[in-house]
Amino acid sequence: MIQTEILNLITKKTLGLTLVLSAAAMAFAQEKQQISGKIVDAQNNAVPYASISFSNKTVKENAALFSDATLTDEKGNFTINLIPGNYEITIDAVDFKKLVVTKSIGQNPNLGNIKIESEQQVTNAKTKDIEGVTLTASKPVYKVELDKKTYDVTQDLTAKGGNLQDVLANVPSVNVDADGSVSMRGNSNIKFLINGKPSSILGITDDSNALKNIPADQIEKIEVITNPSSKYEASGTAGILNIVLKKSKGLGFNGSVEGTVGYLPQSRLNTNLSWNYGKFSWFVNGGGGFGKFENKSKTYSNDTGNAEISNIESLNTNNFKNFNFTTGLNYNFTDFTSANFSITTNGNNSDSESTSTTSSTKFGNSSRNVNGEGENNSVQLDAGLEHKFDNKGHVLSASGSFQKTKNNNFEDIEDNYINSVSQNNYNNNNQKTWIAKADYELPITEDSKFEAGARYDFRNNITENLFYDVTAGKDLDERFSNKTDYTEKILAIYAQFKSKFDNFGYQLGLRNENTNIATVFNGYDIRTNPVTPINNLKNTKSYNGFFPSVFLSYNITDKSQFSLNYARRINRPRSFQLIPAYRLQNATNYFKGNADLNPSYVNSFELGYNYSKGNKLTINPTLYYQRTNDDINFTVTKDTDGNYVSMPANLGTEDRYGMDFNYNITATKWLRVFGNFNLFGYKNESEFNNIKTENSGTSFQTRLTTAIKLDKQTNLQLQGNYNAPQKTFQNERLAIYAMNFGISRNILNNQGTINLNVQDVFNTRKRRIKTYGEDFYREAEMQFMPRTVMLSFSYRFKNKFADEKKMKPRKQDQQRDNGGMDDVPM
Repeated sequence: MIQTEILNLITKKTLGLTLVLSAAAMAFAQEKQQISGKIVDAQNNAVPYASISFSNKTVKENAALFSDATLTDEKGNFTINLIPGNYEITIDAVDFKKLVVTKSIGQNPNLGNIKIESEQQVTNAKTKDIEGVTLTASKPVYKVELDKKTYDVTQDLTAKGGNLQDVLANVPSVNVDADGSVSMRGNSNIKFLINGKPSSILGITDDSNALKNIPADQIEKIEVITNPSSKYEASGTAGILNIVLKKSKGLGFNGSVEGTVGYLPQSRLNTNLSWNYGKFSWFVNGGGGFGKFENKSKTYSNDTGNAEISNIESLNTNNFKNFNFTTGLNYNFTDFTSANFSITTNGNNSDSESTSTTSSTKFGNSSRNVNGEGENNSVQLDAGLEHKFDNKGHVLSASGSFQKTKNNNFEDIEDNYINSVSQNNYNNNNQKTWIAKADYELPITEDSKFEAGARYDFRNNITENLFYDVTAGKDLDERFSNKTDYTEKILAIYAQFKSKFDNFGYQLGLRNENTNIATVFNGYDIRTNPVTPINNLKNTKSYNGFFPSVFLSYNITDKSQFSLNYARRINRPRSFQLIPAYRLQNATNYFKGNADLNPSYVNSFELGYNYSKGNKLTINPTLYYQRTNDDINFTVTKDTDGNYVSMPANLGTEDRYGMDFNYNITATKWLRVFGNFNLFGYKNESEFNNIKTENSGTSFQTRLTTAIKLDKQTNLQLQGNYNAPQKTFQNERLAIYAMNFGISRNILNNQGTINLNVQDVFNTRKRRIKTYGEDFYREAEMQFMPRTVMLSFSYRFKNKFADEKKMKPRKQDQQRDNGGMDDVPM
C-alpha cells in the first residue's frame, strides 16, 4: 500500500512537471519558427554536409538566442528553428567558396535553394594572397604557405597505429634516421612544438623515446617551418616542427575511437571526443598502450695505439607502457572575447634489458648485462584569453603555461670487461617550465598587417646521477655521481609587418632574445682531478641576440608563385651538454658534457617556386643555403686507459646548401604519386685540439609514396625511403634505405576504417657509421627497430563519416591550436 502511494505521488509530480515543461515549450515555440532550405551548386546539385550559421546582427542583448548553426543532410536540405528577424547567413563547404548572405526570416518558412560557387571556379584552386598557396590534390596531402608547409597525417596509411616517430618518417623535408633521431634537410637541431607551444609530452630532451609518447592516431597534421619568421622563437637552426593534435569541429557531440594491435607485440587504444555548442566547446584526447621495442648493434674497433682489435655485439629490448590524456575547453564570453584552458598529463614506464658481448685481441672475451627500469611523468596546464576589437583581424591575445616533468631511471649493470664490476645507476631529472606570452595583431589595410608580441620562458632542471659500486658493498661511486641545478631564462620581444600590392607580397620582422643560463655542479672530474670533489661549481652564461626575418613573394600567374626569405636562428646547448660530468655508456665508452660550450648561430636563405595545375600537378622546388658559426658537433677522443670519450664542442663553421623538391601528381582518379627529394652539399671547417680539418661533399635523401584507390572504399600506399652516404667531422655514414606498405578499407557505412601497415618491409633500415681518429678506426652498425606489422580499427560516431569529410572548418575553429577529426585517405 505504501508502494502504491509513492507511485501515485511520483506520477502526479511527473505529470505536473510534464505539463509545465510542455506549456513552456509551446510558449517558446510560438516565438521561434522552423526554417528550411537547400544548399546547391551552380548546376543545382545538392551540396551535402555544408555548415550553415545564422547570426542576427540587429540584436545586442541575449544575442546567443538569435544565433544558431546546423548542417545540411546528404541531400543538401536543412531545417532550423529561429526567431523571426534579419539574419546574416554564412555557408561553408569543402571545395566551395564561403558565402555570406543577408535574409529576412519572417512568415515564409522556406528559404528555397541557396547557390554556392565552387572554389575551383572562383580561384582555380589557387589562393593569391600573402598567406600563401594551397597545393591541391584529391584531398591535399600537404599545402605550402609563405613560411611553412603542412602535412596531412590523416592521409598517411603507413603510419596508422604507430607513433609520432613513424609519422615524421613520412613528412616532406624531414628525415628519421635508423637510430630514431630526427633531422630536417640533414640538420638535427629541430625545435618541437605541440599545438604551437613547447610541451611536456616530449619530455626533457625531446629524444627518440619521447616521440613515442604521442600516438599517430591523435595527430591531425604536422607543420614544417624550415625558415621561421620573427614571430616564432629563434631556437632550432633546422627549423620548427609543430605537431597539431586532433579536436573535432563538428556541432554537438562527436568522437572517434581507434584500437591497434601489432608485432613486435604492440597494443594501443585511443579516443577523441568533443562537444561544441553555442558559446562552449570541450574536447578530450586520451589513450594508452604497451609495446616491445628492440634494437641491435655491432661495433668493430681497431686501436692501433694500444694494439687492440675488438668486436662488440649488443641486443637491447624495451617493454614500454604509456598513457596520455588531454582535456580542454573554450568559452566565448561575447562575440569578441573568449578564454581557453587545457590540462595535459602523460606517463610511461619501461623495463629494459641489454646484453652485449665483447671479443678483444688484448683482453679476451667478456660480457655486459644491463637491466633497467624507467618511469616518466609530466603534467601541463595552459590558459589563454583572446579579445577581438572588431571582425577585421584586430586581436590581442595572452597565454600562460606551466609544465612539470619528472624522469626516474635505474640500471643494474653487470660487467666483466677486464675486471668484474657490478654497479647500480640512478638517474633522476626534475624539470619545471613557466611560459608567458602576449601577441597583438593590427590590420592597417585590407592587405597590410602589423604584429608584435613578447614572451618570457623560465626553465629549471635538476639532474642527479648516482652510481653505486655493488662489488664493493654498494658503496657510492663518487667518480660518476653528481648533481646539477640548471636554470635558463629567456626574454623575447618581436615585431613584424606584412603587406602586398598587385602580385608582390612581403613580410619584415625583427626579434630580440636575451638569454641567461646558470649551472651549479657538484661532483668529480674523474680525468683532471678524480680525488677532490667539486662543490657548487657555478657557471653562468648571458647573451643577447637579434633575429631578423624577411619574406618576399611574387605571383607570376594564378598557377605559379616565387618566394624568397631569410631568417637568423640560434642553437642553444641543451642542459645535459653543459654538465661537466662523465657518464658511463658501456665498458669502454663515456660521454662528458662541456661547460664551455657556446650557442651557434645560423643565417638561412631560401628561394622557392610553386606551380599548381588544378588537381593534376603540383611541384614545389626550394633552393636553400645555411651558414652556421660556432657549429656544435661531437668529438671522440681516447684517454690514457684506452676508453673512448665523446664530448660536444664548438668546432668551427658549416655551410649547407641544396635543393628541396616536393611534388604531387594525380595521374588518374585512382592513382596519385607524391614525395620529396633533397639534394644537398656541405662543407665543414673544424678545429679541435689544435688540429684543423675540412670535410665537404654532397648527399641526398628521397622519399616516394604511391597511393592507389582500389575501389570507393579501399586505398593502398607504397612508400620508399633512401638516404645517401654522408661524411661529417670524423664520421662517414653509409646509405640507409627502407620500404613501407599500408592498406585501408572503410566499413560500417563509412563510419569505420580498418588499416594494415608494415614498416620496413624488407628489414633493411640500419645505420652504419665509420669513425676515423688519430690512432684508431671504428665501424658501427645499429638497427633501431626491426620490421613491424600493425593492424588498427577506427570508428567515428555521432556525425556520419561524410560529415567529417565534407564539412569545412569554420574560421574561428581554424584559428585554434588543435586540429580536426580523423579523415579517410584519398
